[in-house]
Order: sequence, then structure tokens, then C-alpha cells
Amino acid sequence: MIHSDSLVRKYNIPCPRYTSYPTVPYWNTNVFNKQAWLDSVSKNFSISNSNGGISVYIHLPFCESLCTYCGCNTRITVNHAVELPYIESVLHEWRLYKALFNETPVLSELHLGGGTPTFFQPENLNYLLQTILNDCIVPKHAAYSFEGHPNNTTKEHLEVLHKLGFNRVSFGIQDFDETVQRAINRMQPIEKVIQVTEEARAVGYTSINYDLVYGLPFQTLDGIIDTVNKVIALKPDRIAYYSYAHVPWIKPGQRSFTEKDLPDNEAKRLLYETGRTLLEQAGYIEIGMDHFALEDDELNKAVSEGTLHRNFMGYTANHTSLSIGLGVSSISDSWEAFAQNVKTVEEYQKIVAMNEIPVFKGHILNDEDLLLRKHILSIMCKGKTHWNDNELPDDIMTRLVSLEEDKLIELSYNTLSVTILGKAFLRNICMAFDECLWRTTTEKVMFSKAV
Repeated sequence: MIHSDSLVRKYNIPCPRYTSYPTVPYWNTNVFNKQAWLDSVSKNFSISNSNGGISVYIHLPFCESLCTYCGCNTRITVNHAVELPYIESVLHEWRLYKALFNETPVLSELHLGGGTPTFFQPENLNYLLQTILNDCIVPKHAAYSFEGHPNNTTKEHLEVLHKLGFNRVSFGIQDFDETVQRAINRMQPIEKVIQVTEEARAVGYTSINYDLVYGLPFQTLDGIIDTVNKVIALKPDRIAYYSYAHVPWIKPGQRSFTEKDLPDNEAKRLLYETGRTLLEQAGYIEIGMDHFALEDDELNKAVSEGTLHRNFMGYTANHTSLSIGLGVSSISDSWEAFAQNVKTVEEYQKIVAMNEIPVFKGHILNDEDLLLRKHILSIMCKGKTHWNDNELPDDIMTRLVSLEEDKLIELSYNTLSVTILGKAFLRNICMAFDECLWRTTTEKVMFSKAV
């Protein structure tokens, strides 16, 4: 067995996060067209709607300042006059999708991401969401969530959204160390986090998530121990403990620091392992990749029942086969196809105003894509997968041999199981199934490193 440090060096390579398969850089845009996407939505809406409902993600891109670590599609502005025009465009896009539906949508999952959703005034969010919900059926099992910045999420935000059915909120914490916060341009006193957490609980939110990031510039082991212990004391229901994705060729804001300011491979892995140990000692259970939840949380129950799902929004206990992304750069998934909206606010608003759904690229999944997607999802959500005789290409089987030799997986008859050691390398294990990646020769780096 290779020593763990050697494993980190061996497997710390550019690797997708597998929120989809095929991953976005390998979508076959040559065979994609907007009509094929619309046909796929129409075809799969009724199936999804009658089997648990549909999901909607709304991208709200505006932020008042740039967090330099961020890899999201954002628009930096302090001009809040942008709110209502953008909301009207989102509502127009929703109406264009609704015209494809043959019955009232059952909206079982709704998520607001960004950007900073709480950049928007509470009354404007109420107008956006109430307009959408007025035309939907809201089931009892609905899971509605939003991403909130602790510095600008007010009690009014929490109350307005809770009255609309939102029961989950995710706060971006990242790190409590002031040196790290200055480096990533996100000064965020712990007092604000305590305040907004207590207010959310008082309002009635049943699930609070904290986002933490390891591998940030100037992070130290003592600093991450302090941050995790402070988080544990506040006892959020869920914790997402993400690896910082250093992609300055995509996000120029990350050029405000260099790789010399980042922890090296072994140090970064130690940050994660230390944080994970502290969380597990405090009663948090590791869920798939990068996520932790208390024992009575729905995510943990979904793991036990084998129903955990992963999509562009991350892990979820709800599985809908149709997910509609509204807003600039949003990605939609009809299970048989993916589609992404244009990436600039101006172009998005212009296309929607022309009564067109603003997708500009996508991918129609073929039979092999659907098969490999199934296996990658199973590995990500269940830590195992099973196949029939002669189902997988020989190249995949060959790549699995090395993973087994390094004790990251166990192979028995047509079955793969991720080992305890292999949990740290889920992205690498999934990459063995990524035929689109292996068949493409490119020197261009498109992904962050796995560790």
C-alpha cells in the first residue's frame, strides 16, 4: 500500500467535481440545439412532475464586493436598481418554461444561489418567489433553501422567505481567521454569524448549513482547528467542507494571491483530515464528498435509505429528474439533456425579452452517457456501484485496477465499493468512469486539483 502522502501526490491532479456527467467542458455542443432541449423538457416534465415534482434553481448573480476565492458567476455592483429588472427577466423566463408544461408544476425543490441572494431586498425576493409559487403546487415534502451572506442577511430576509416555505438556509463562513478573510476579501465577524444563526432558528428554519473552505491562502492548521471548533459550538445541522478550487485562468480575482500563499498538497490534505476528525468527534457524519450532517438530518437518513442524490446544487434528499435553472449562467437538467443559460446579465435579459429561453449550449445524453452517469452518481452518493457482465468498456476496468492496488476501492464480482481511504479520492474514482475525459486529448487545464 502506498503511504498516504504518496497517494496525495499521485492523485492530486486536475479532476472534475462531477455535479454532472458528462461534465460541462465535455458537452457535445455540436449535436445540441435549443429545440432538442425544449423537446426534452416537454417530454420529461410530466414524468418528473408525477414522480416527486420538479426542481427550480434561481441564480441571483449580484454582489456588492468580490470575494477573491469565489468561482461563481457574479456581477459586482452597489447599485440596487438592478434588482427589479433582473427579477422581471427571471419571471419572463419562468413563463416561457411554463408554456411547455401540460399541467401545474409540483415544485418540490427550490434553491436560490448566487452571487448573493440576500443582495436583493426582502420585498423584491417576495415578489419574485410569490409570483412563481402562485402558479405551482407546493408539496408537503418541499425543500426550499437559499444562500445567505451573514453580513447582509437580515431578520426580514429570514422572515419573508420562511413565510414563503423556505425551511433551509446556507451561510458562507469559509474561515474565521482574519488573515485568511483579508486575503479573500471577505471580512466576516463571528458575532454576525452567531446573530444570523440565532435569528434563523428563532424564525423557524429547521436546517442550517455552514459552508467552510480548506486550502485557502494563509490557512494554518491552528486556524482551521479554531474555525471548526467555533462552528461545532454553533451546531449547524449540516456542514459543507469544500476544497478551495484554484482556477485563476478562469477567475482572475484569484490572482490577488499566488500558489505560494496556498498550503501545499500534504498540508492541504491535513487541513481536511483534521477538520473531518473534529466534526466526526462532534457527532457529524460524512455524507458523500465534502458534506457532513448530524445523525437526525435528512441527508443522513437519505444515505441510510439509499435515496441520496447529487445535482448541480450539491447533495439533496430529494430526487427530481427535471431541474430548471433560471437566471444568468444557470444550468438545467432534464435527465436526458443538459442546458446552460448565457453568462452575462445583458445578453440574458436581451434574449428573454425576445421571448426566447436563453440557453446557449448543452448536451444530449446518449446511452453510454446515461449508463456512466448512473455509475458516477452511485459512487458519489452510495460509495459503491454494480454492473452487468460486459457492461463497462475495457478501458474503465483497466483504470480500476490501479485504484484497487492503492486500496481506494474494493472490487468483487461486478461490484465496486469505496474504501475508507478511498473516500478522500472520490473524484479520482469517478474519473475512472469518465470516458468523455479520457477520449479527449488537450493540454488545457480545465479543472481544479482533486485534493
